[in-house]
Parts: sequence; C-alpha cells; structure tokens
Amino acid sequence: MTTAQSFITLTYLIETAGNPEALAAQIASDQSTGTFVAVPGETEELKNRIAARVVALRSLPPVSVPSFPSDAAGPCNRAEADIAFPFEAVGTDLAALMTIAIGGVYSIRGFTGIRIIDMKLPEAFGKAWPGPQFGVAGTRRLTGVHDRPIIGTIIKPALGLRPHETAALVRDVIDAGVDFVKDDEKLMSPAYSPLEARVKAIMPMILEREQKTGRKVMYAWGISATDPDEMMRNHDVVVKHGGNCAVININSIGFGAFAFLRKRSGLVLHAHRNGWDILTRHPGLGMDFRVWQQFWRLLGVDQFQINGIRVKYWEPDESFVRSFKAITTPLFSPADCPLPVAGSGQWGGQAPETYERTGRTLDLLYLCGGGIVSHPGGAGAGVKAVRQAWEAAVAGIPLEDYAKDHPELAQSIATFAGGKGA
Repeated sequence: MTTAQSFITLTYLIETAGNPEALAAQIASDQSTGTFVAVPGETEELKNRIAARVVALRSLPPVSVPSFPSDAAGPCNRAEADIAFPFEAVGTDLAALMTIAIGGVYSIRGFTGIRIIDMKLPEAFGKAWPGPQFGVAGTRRLTGVHDRPIIGTIIKPALGLRPHETAALVRDVIDAGVDFVKDDEKLMSPAYSPLEARVKAIMPMILEREQKTGRKVMYAWGISATDPDEMMRNHDVVVKHGGNCAVININSIGFGAFAFLRKRSGLVLHAHRNGWDILTRHPGLGMDFRVWQQFWRLLGVDQFQINGIRVKYWEPDESFVRSFKAITTPLFSPADCPLPVAGSGQWGGQAPETYERTGRTLDLLYLCGGGIVSHPGGAGAGVKAVRQAWEAAVAGIPLEDYAKDHPELAQSIATFAGGKGA
C-alpha cells in the first residue's frame, strides 16, 4: 500500500490564460509517465504505480498582466498545485530530483508563468546525503565565538591586489579582532594572485595571531574550479597550510563537483549563491530559495550566504527573512541546518532589524565589507562598531543612544547611515 512517505511533493505556482487544473495535470503527466502513445511492455499497473498525481489545487486571485509575453490577453488565472511524485520512480539522486522538478515544465504550452515554490522530501533523502560537516556548531567551535554573531569581512583582491598586498590588508582586519574573512567570490586563482601564493602570504599571520590569542580567524579561501581534481588540489593547499574554510561558488561548479568535494573535504564549506537570482528574480518564473536550498543542504553546505536587510541589490527584506527561515528550519534534524550568512552592504545599522526579524537569534555570520574596512577610524574601529551595534540590538537600545558613549558606532552611523560606502 502506498503511503505519504513514498512521495516527493512539489508545489508549483501556475499562471495561465487557460485552465490551471488541466495544466497541473499535464505537469504531472509530462514529468512522470509522459504523454506519448503506449510502447511495448508498458502496462497500466506500472503507469499507475509511477505516475505523478495532483493532490491539491488552491485557486489564487488572477493577475491582470501575464508574467511574460504570450498569446494571452487580459487577466490570467493563478493557482498553487501540489504534485506528488512516487519515490520509487525517482530515488534519492539529486540530479534525478532536479530533473523531475524542472525537466520540461517550463517548455509546456499554455503557461504565462510557472514557479516552483515548495518541496517536501521523504526521510530517505536525509539518510542518503551527508549534510553539513560543520554547520553552526562547528563554525562556532573553530572561531571560538559562542555568545554573539560571528563578525566577518570581505577582502577584495579581485580588484588586482597581489598576494603581499592582500596580506597587508588582511593583517589590518585580523589585528582588528574580526572573526571571519572571505575571499571575494570572483577571486579564485588568477595569474596576479595565485591561490597557493595567497595562502602562503596570509596563513602565517593567522597562525601567529592564534598562538598569541588562542583564537583562530576563519578565512574562506576561493578554491572553486571546473575540474573537481583541480578543486581538490586547491583544497589540499589550504589544509596543508593550516586553513579551515573555503568559499564555493555553488552554481558555478554544480551538484556533482560539490558532492565530490564534500566527500573528501576537511574544510568548512561556505556557499556563495552567485547566479541564484537568475532562478528567482522574476516572481512568476523560476524557483523559490526554500526549494533550491534543500539540494545544497543535503549535499553538505556548512555556511549559506543569503544577502541581508537593506541590501545593495534588488532583493527585498522579506525575501531575506524567508531565506533565513528556510535554512534555519531543519529538513530532517537540527544538524542539517547550515549557518546563515547575512551580507551585501551590511554595517552595524542593520543589526537591530536583522536581530528582530530573524527571531532574535545570534546564530549567524554577519558579513560586512565597506562597513568594516571603510570605517573612518580604520578596520579596528569598524569591527568595534559592528559589535557595538549588535550589543545595542540585543539590549534593545536604539543605536543613536548607544552611540553616545561608543565613538566607533557614532562614526559608523555618521558615515554609513546615508547608505554610502557599506
């Protein structure tokens, strides 16, 4: 007897000038048994066993303008359709899962919009894939930060800095007491700053400071590469010189390369989701983050970058809040939650709203670029200002009041409150 646990359930937001129910049924058919004529050996019993089925359809208010050009004129109907795919027809392979999720769905005639907005998986997926190796607890253990957000910054050697020039900038921020430093995602191993040369220039400073203070700054090195073997060689360079973290451009390398790396990795894997906007920026097309992030969490992302409050890019605050909730909600157990990383134009000014809108949690990496390194008092003052902002947020004290006897925060407000430089 088939049970609910035997199904993978995908929820599609459908927009059409026609009948949403008919198009939902077509998705189920096209993505499972197909719509071709019978072939030799095919039986109704087999088709019924592996066929996807529409298990719920919820009507939504129509839209007056189609999401993308089509033959439709006038209002378009909208609905959410839950489609259940038999687990035995898909299995736990994530490439197979992505294929049944998107496959030919976006090619079906009649849609003016189609978007995947939710996905529920059987527990077998949690047993088949490793999930985070370090996650929240491992990151806190390695950074030695347990009672506040982990404060990080981004070094931009992608602007053309050579290894020794990058090292000088890194020394400033680690001497300032920052907890985490990240290579810009566009920096991997260019001719002017090869990864190994960069690692050799920077890691001795990190290890020296660890000897003096007992705390080791976590540096996320850009090791992404098309060839998984090349990426593993980059990984091994970082491990050999005492590093403990890598930033991975997950969309650029893909599922297979990430799975290859995760099986062999001794590093915290910090996921940069560059390119995700292609999938989601149009509200009537693509895939919600709460669906997409499940794949990468199963594969083993330890830290997940998700923008933040009042970012410099297109994403609304509400989208960040939904993304934060998605990655902090267990799929199968609390251990499969990666550490959320708030970034993009962040400085201390967003701390109070971030704290309130993420459920007053301190389990996050708060990643600032110019909000630290462009502070008028220098990087050290920048780090202090961000910490002071979080102290005020947790205590429920307005930043302007807290800044009266915290000059670093006062300078930060004067510099960044107008939206410049962070």
